[in-house]
Amino acid sequence: MPSSFLSLLLSTLLATSFWLGTGFPSLAQGFQNPAIATLPGLAGLFAGERPTNLGVKQGQLAPCPTTPNCVASQETDAEHAIAPLNYDSEPAIAMSNLVAVIKGMPRSVIIEQTDDYLYAEFTSRLMGFVDDVEFYIDPTNRVIQVRSSARLGESDLGVNRKRIESIRSGLQTLAETA
Repeated sequence: MPSSFLSLLLSTLLATSFWLGTGFPSLAQGFQNPAIATLPGLAGLFAGERPTNLGVKQGQLAPCPTTPNCVASQETDAEHAIAPLNYDSEPAIAMSNLVAVIKGMPRSVIIEQTDDYLYAEFTSRLMGFVDDVEFYIDPTNRVIQVRSSARLGESDLGVNRKRIESIRSGLQTLAETA
């Protein structure tokens, strides 16, 4: 491809990511060309850097940033708060079920897993944006604390909230069939 075409394409992609990050849902819904994400040299362009504040510290996952592209069960403000995931089994079974649900979701990769913590990355189909999703099994309260946050941009168009609700639904389905 001529370099002027690649420059134009890259400029368009960067502008699109800016628009997506500042919340123009009509553009995000209307832009449905998955081939863009697979163009040579563009893989990982919108992945961002892995955060350094992940993990559980004194029973707490990291707080959400002030941007509206994050939800967490340990947050109290309406914009970021989401209910933790419930479980009625032993913690090890809850973790096993959580792993099964996440592995069944598209473009998910489990990065770290311990007896009570799981960290996964989810990559968007279209542009390769990466969201960091954490789970902490809190045996005292018999819940799984959650945090799902976009690395880049301002708005996630509700993707992180929908993802956690999808995981909640998957866990409920597994519990009903057990």
